[in-house]
Amino acid sequence: MTNSAFPDDPEAMLALGREVLGAQPFSVLMEARLEVFAPGRARLSLPLGPRLLQQFGHAHGGVVSYLADNALTFAGGSVLGPAVTTAEYKINYIRPARGERLVAEAWVVNAGRRLAVVGCSLHVVDGSGIPTECALAQGTIATLNDDDRSASTQD
Repeated sequence: MTNSAFPDDPEAMLALGREVLGAQPFSVLMEARLEVFAPGRARLSLPLGPRLLQQFGHAHGGVVSYLADNALTFAGGSVLGPAVTTAEYKINYIRPARGERLVAEAWVVNAGRRLAVVGCSLHVVDGSGIPTECALAQGTIATLNDDDRSASTQD
Protein backbone atom coordinates (compact mmCIF):
# COMPACT_ATOMS: atom_id res chain seq x y z
CA MET A 1 0.00 0.00 0.00
CA THR A 2 1.54 3.30 -1.04
CA ASN A 3 0.45 6.79 -0.16
CA SER A 4 -0.17 9.16 -3.04
CA ALA A 5 1.75 11.85 -1.12
CA PHE A 6 4.96 10.10 -2.18
CA PRO A 7 6.42 9.75 -5.66
CA ASP A 8 6.03 6.38 -7.40
CA ASP A 9 9.70 6.45 -8.38
CA PRO A 10 11.79 4.67 -5.70
CA GLU A 11 14.76 7.04 -6.11
CA ALA A 12 12.50 10.10 -5.78
CA MET A 13 10.85 8.63 -2.68
CA LEU A 14 14.24 8.01 -1.07
CA ALA A 15 15.37 11.54 -1.96
CA LEU A 16 12.23 12.97 -0.36
CA GLY A 17 12.78 10.86 2.76
CA ARG A 18 16.37 12.10 3.00
CA GLU A 19 15.12 15.66 2.72
CA VAL A 20 12.73 15.06 5.64
CA LEU A 21 15.52 13.50 7.72
CA GLY A 22 17.80 16.42 6.92
CA ALA A 23 15.15 18.81 8.25
CA GLN A 24 15.36 17.17 11.70
CA PRO A 25 18.09 19.01 13.65
CA PHE A 26 18.53 16.15 16.14
CA SER A 27 18.95 13.62 13.32
CA VAL A 28 21.60 15.84 11.75
CA LEU A 29 23.36 16.03 15.12
CA MET A 30 23.29 12.23 15.35
CA GLU A 31 24.63 11.95 11.76
CA ALA A 32 21.73 9.64 10.89
CA ARG A 33 21.44 8.37 7.34
CA LEU A 34 18.33 7.10 5.56
CA GLU A 35 19.43 4.13 3.46
CA VAL A 36 16.06 2.67 2.45
CA PHE A 37 12.69 4.40 2.20
CA ALA A 38 10.12 2.36 0.30
CA PRO A 39 6.46 1.49 0.79
CA GLY A 40 6.25 -0.26 4.16
CA ARG A 41 10.00 -0.21 4.83
CA ALA A 42 12.77 2.00 6.12
CA ARG A 43 16.40 1.53 7.10
CA LEU A 44 18.34 4.17 9.00
CA SER A 45 21.87 4.05 10.35
CA LEU A 46 24.35 6.16 12.25
CA PRO A 47 28.05 5.96 13.07
CA LEU A 48 28.91 4.89 16.62
CA GLY A 49 31.72 7.07 17.87
CA PRO A 50 32.91 7.84 21.41
CA ARG A 51 30.37 10.67 21.86
CA LEU A 52 27.47 8.19 21.61
CA LEU A 53 28.81 5.57 24.02
CA GLN A 54 28.12 5.10 27.69
CA GLN A 55 30.63 4.27 30.41
CA PHE A 56 30.96 0.59 29.45
CA GLY A 57 31.89 1.35 25.84
CA HIS A 58 28.68 0.46 24.03
CA ALA A 59 25.99 2.66 22.51
CA HIS A 60 23.89 4.56 25.02
CA GLY A 61 20.36 3.18 25.21
CA GLY A 62 19.00 6.57 24.21
CA VAL A 63 20.93 6.39 20.93
CA VAL A 64 19.53 2.93 20.16
CA SER A 65 16.06 4.11 21.14
CA TYR A 66 16.33 7.24 18.97
CA LEU A 67 17.20 5.19 15.89
CA ALA A 68 14.38 2.71 16.53
CA ASP A 69 11.85 5.51 16.97
CA ASN A 70 12.88 7.26 13.77
CA ALA A 71 12.97 4.05 11.72
CA LEU A 72 9.51 3.08 13.00
CA THR A 73 8.16 6.51 12.07
CA PHE A 74 9.70 6.53 8.59
CA ALA A 75 8.34 3.05 7.81
CA GLY A 76 4.89 4.00 9.10
CA GLY A 77 4.98 7.30 7.24
CA SER A 78 5.83 5.47 4.02
CA VAL A 79 2.27 4.11 3.97
CA LEU A 80 0.38 6.78 5.96
CA GLY A 81 1.94 9.87 4.42
CA PRO A 82 4.56 12.36 5.56
CA ALA A 83 2.58 13.99 8.41
CA VAL A 84 3.00 11.30 11.08
CA THR A 85 4.23 10.93 14.62
CA THR A 86 5.01 8.09 17.01
CA ALA A 87 1.99 7.34 19.21
CA GLU A 88 3.89 4.75 21.26
CA TYR A 89 6.71 2.27 21.04
CA LYS A 90 8.44 -0.40 23.07
CA ILE A 91 12.03 -1.51 22.82
CA ASN A 92 13.81 -4.61 24.06
CA TYR A 93 17.58 -4.39 24.39
CA ILE A 94 18.98 -7.82 23.58
CA ARG A 95 22.71 -7.22 23.99
CA PRO A 96 25.10 -4.27 24.22
CA ALA A 97 25.46 -2.36 20.95
CA ARG A 98 29.19 -2.52 20.25
CA GLY A 99 30.41 -1.77 16.77
CA GLU A 100 31.12 0.91 14.22
CA ARG A 101 27.62 1.49 12.84
CA LEU A 102 24.13 1.12 14.30
CA VAL A 103 21.42 0.09 11.83
CA ALA A 104 17.62 0.01 12.27
CA GLU A 105 15.45 -1.94 9.82
CA ALA A 106 11.71 -1.22 10.13
CA TRP A 107 8.70 -2.75 8.39
CA VAL A 108 4.96 -2.13 8.52
CA VAL A 109 3.08 -5.03 10.10
CA ASN A 110 -0.39 -3.58 9.54
CA ALA A 111 -1.74 -0.19 8.48
CA GLY A 112 -5.10 1.50 8.31
CA ARG A 113 -5.98 5.04 7.32
CA ARG A 114 -4.65 6.73 10.48
CA LEU A 115 -2.50 4.15 12.33
CA ALA A 116 0.28 1.75 11.42
CA VAL A 117 1.82 -0.95 13.60
CA VAL A 118 5.51 -1.24 12.77
CA GLY A 119 8.29 -3.64 13.79
CA CYS A 120 12.00 -2.84 13.93
CA SER A 121 15.20 -4.82 14.31
CA LEU A 122 18.41 -3.05 15.32
CA HIS A 123 21.91 -4.34 14.82
CA VAL A 124 25.47 -3.12 14.99
CA VAL A 125 28.10 -3.72 12.35
CA ASP A 126 31.76 -3.98 13.30
CA GLY A 127 34.91 -3.82 11.19
CA SER A 128 34.28 -7.30 9.79
CA GLY A 129 30.91 -6.22 8.39
CA ILE A 130 29.07 -8.89 10.35
CA PRO A 131 25.79 -7.60 11.86
CA THR A 132 24.92 -8.39 15.48
CA GLU A 133 21.34 -7.85 16.58
CA CYS A 134 21.16 -5.66 19.67
CA ALA A 135 17.49 -4.62 20.04
CA LEU A 136 13.94 -5.14 18.84
CA ALA A 137 11.19 -2.52 18.84
CA GLN A 138 7.53 -2.23 17.95
CA GLY A 139 5.49 0.92 17.68
CA THR A 140 2.27 2.56 16.59
CA ILE A 141 2.58 5.43 14.14
CA ALA A 142 -0.30 7.89 13.78
CA THR A 143 -1.18 10.55 11.26
CA LEU A 144 -1.23 14.14 12.45
CA ASN A 145 -4.31 16.28 11.98
CA ASP A 146 -4.12 19.88 10.75
CA ASP A 147 -4.12 21.25 14.31
CA ASP A 148 -1.12 19.08 15.26
CA ARG A 149 0.84 20.22 12.19
CA SER A 150 0.21 23.90 12.75
CA ALA A 151 0.79 23.90 16.53
CA SER A 152 3.57 26.13 17.81
CA THR A 153 6.88 24.47 18.54
CA GLN A 154 7.92 26.99 21.17
CA ASP A 155 9.09 25.56 24.49
